[in-house]
Amino acid sequence: MRKYDYENLWQGLLKPEIVSLLTTIHEFRGKERLFVNAKKDVLVQLEEIAKIQSTDASNRIEGIYTTEERLRKLVMNKTAPKSRSEREIAGYRDVLATIHTNHAFIPVKASSILQLHRDLYKFTGSSIGGQYKVADNEIAEIDSEGNRTIRFLPVAAWETAESIDALCSAYKKMNNAADADPLLIIPMFILDFLCIHPFSDGNGRMSRLLTLLLLYNNGYEVGKYVSIEKIINDSKDSYYEALQESSQNWHEGENLYLPFVRYMLGAIVAAYREFESRVGLLDDSESSKPEVVRELIKSTFGTITTSEIMRAYPDISHTTVQRALKDLQDKGEIIKIGGGRYTSYVWNREREE
Repeated sequence: MRKYDYENLWQGLLKPEIVSLLTTIHEFRGKERLFVNAKKDVLVQLEEIAKIQSTDASNRIEGIYTTEERLRKLVMNKTAPKSRSEREIAGYRDVLATIHTNHAFIPVKASSILQLHRDLYKFTGSSIGGQYKVADNEIAEIDSEGNRTIRFLPVAAWETAESIDALCSAYKKMNNAADADPLLIIPMFILDFLCIHPFSDGNGRMSRLLTLLLLYNNGYEVGKYVSIEKIINDSKDSYYEALQESSQNWHEGENLYLPFVRYMLGAIVAAYREFESRVGLLDDSESSKPEVVRELIKSTFGTITTSEIMRAYPDISHTTVQRALKDLQDKGEIIKIGGGRYTSYVWNREREE
């Protein structure tokens, strides 16, 4: 069985680019604490937005989705799931809520992981929830011509329980070490979890939920206010490239954690930057919401649709978004492209020159 020895690996990750990312995150966390104390009303809004975006994005990565209206109602517990996809979305919603509210009471051990996975599938009626895989699995991809390629062979089914126990023990050992930065150990743990691939389904979603849990338990709560899952979904090509690169020669214990660690730290930095930006823009006054729409379009390279704007800020009404878009068009700050259901908008960057 592969050994999980972070003690002899984490220091090798301290390259200049990694140290720079760590320093940035530590600085942002200091600001986060100030925001939490001073902007409580705003944070309530951000938390509701993040719940919707996280539930949507993490499931969407796995091809699980529903309409925007149904998604919002499901996350807010205002409707019952009607399809297999919606039942899985409802399960993610509940596990996410459990981590948000009870993370301090969820230890990193096999029984916790199994219980969270059980709850992920509690609405589906499936027997796989809370059970390790009983048959070997593989991570494969199918190209545009239908050719299937095996990207990675995870741990065999018979080794899974022992592997998860060893992984959790290695994490606990390093989490108690005074000199090891948890921001390095967390992505190493997540990479190994994905390489073990302990379940027949739900491994990706569980990895993202566990990422939030470990960040929360180490004092990094940005994922409560900005969806890290959405950041991953928006950059999933880079995510899969980093995962592929870091999993090479994993079974031999010769893999390089650096690409995946670098990607995850970059995603956390992006979340903190978005957090700071949103706190500065979003408050209780209706008059600030058009400015939020303006800044979102301005910060987007390429086109953006009304639906994408509302998905980014579910608390802003469709009427307010449409009014803001018209005003921005009248001022020449944005350009409307297409029409009808294919309408999109782009920031008029030539106007800035």
